[in-house]
Amino acid sequence: MDKNIAEKLQDMAKVWSGVLDAFFSKAELRSRQILILGCSTSEVAGHQIGQGSSLEIAEVLLPPLLERVHQHGIYLAVQGCEHINRALVVEGACREYYRLEEVTVLPALHAGGAMTVKAWEEFSSPVMVERIQGHAGIDIGDTFIGMHLRPVAIPIRIHVKELGEAHLTLARTRPRLIGGPRAAYA
Repeated sequence: MDKNIAEKLQDMAKVWSGVLDAFFSKAELRSRQILILGCSTSEVAGHQIGQGSSLEIAEVLLPPLLERVHQHGIYLAVQGCEHINRALVVEGACREYYRLEEVTVLPALHAGGAMTVKAWEEFSSPVMVERIQGHAGIDIGDTFIGMHLRPVAIPIRIHVKELGEAHLTLARTRPRLIGGPRAAYA
């Protein structure tokens, strides 16, 4: 690997670690909740989405996220690209706990993306699902994870706005506020 690329990946890993620290301190996730990850490694590398998938970038980003997911006892769902209808890789335990419907497709570098390929390799019992309602989300490169978040999504604002060349958006969710003018909320 080119020294310049190695240095960029190392710098990205440091930024990513800070992003994860800030995200998990604000996301208020509880055990067994679901974190949605959408990541265009192409966008991170400065290419148009879907035009430069990078397993090297996925290998930098996924392991520290998985470490945090395990520490918090939550589930990670990794969204694929439109070529697999934005299906997600989840652990079999997540599918079972939330009674999600499994679909048949295997993520590939150019049909799902580098992050789903890496998640498929790293998860202990990976399965693909088409629909999920996550409790929080990390969107790297405008992959539009909103379809997989529970209502109501609340932005999480941190000091980092980009990862590599990709726009970074973080969110958590909260229950809907219902009732009328006499309703009270905690």
